Amino acid sequence: MSRIRGKDTSIEVMVRRYLFARGLRFRKNDRRYPGHPDVVLPKWHTVVFVNGCFWHMHEGCSKHTMPKSNVEFWTAKLTRNRERDARQHRQLAEMGWRVIVVWECELGKRTREARLERLYGQIVADSGRREDRTS
Repeated sequence: MSRIRGKDTSIEVMVRRYLFARGLRFRKNDRRYPGHPDVVLPKWHTVVFVNGCFWHMHEGCSKHTMPKSNVEFWTAKLTRNRERDARQHRQLAEMGWRVIVVWECELGKRTREARLERLYGQIVADSGRREDRTS
């Protein structure tokens, strides 16, 4: 597990490149906020988390399967990850930030462009709303 990267993963870089190309400016992995969001857009008061389906237990996703060995360890670890995510998203929402989650499976070749366009729309549309927008 020491080889698992916590930031600058390929899917995070893909999302950041897209947002930058669309003219959005942001901070990455800002440690001032709970969970160190992958993308922080202060102008839009929005944070984006780019989650791997396995590590964050994406429900109903084929990329999330429980390993067959050491099941007790993995169940506890992945459940803690999910609970931590929910707590951090709640804290950010209480601080007035909009929270958007982009899942790894949404960035597959077939759905990538549509999801990135939808992400851009979520960020710039209705910037006055401060509700939790996870998808």
